[in-house]
Amino acid sequence: MTIKKTLFFLIFLTLAFTQHSFAQDEYVKPGQIVQKDKAPGLKFKLLSTTGGVKTYAIILNRGDDVLSGLTAFAEQNHVTCAHFTGIGAVSTARLGCFDHDKQMYHIISVNGQAEIVSFTGNIAIYNGKPVVHVHMSVSQTDGLVRGGHLFEAHVWPTLEIMITVEPTPLYKKKEPETGFALIDPALTE
Repeated sequence: MTIKKTLFFLIFLTLAFTQHSFAQDEYVKPGQIVQKDKAPGLKFKLLSTTGGVKTYAIILNRGDDVLSGLTAFAEQNHVTCAHFTGIGAVSTARLGCFDHDKQMYHIISVNGQAEIVSFTGNIAIYNGKPVVHVHMSVSQTDGLVRGGHLFEAHVWPTLEIMITVEPTPLYKKKEPETGFALIDPALTE
């Protein structure tokens, strides 16, 4: 029996090591195309207007894609500068952390229900269109927190966002070293 157990253990280790060795990490370049019309449950309400500054509540519902919903809101409401926070949960997410050596984002996949423990971002104009930039952290049932730049997330059951839209536009320009589109306060268009 001892030889069989030892042999089984060695085979198990070999298979586990082989599977780990062939697992591929996912990397993506900066910049992404946001899918349109992937947030049919999007709702929003204007809460206040003071001196040209508008505050809205944006509610995303089951299955809504976060970036698609925020981009649709920004386009519909002609947002040229905004900042926001949110609270809610997601069923899946793809987050990224920039790898300086590869000049690409290392993707962190979150599969399964996760509570959003931090959700913050901004909107500025790049190439004449509003660009949504979000950093998000989530926690699953194991209590571990995963976070980074948001590439994709699907809401379940809700995401409640408070957004402040500023009257003065901010513009982005591409930074040559990384390819990031970064806000430059000196730009006027």
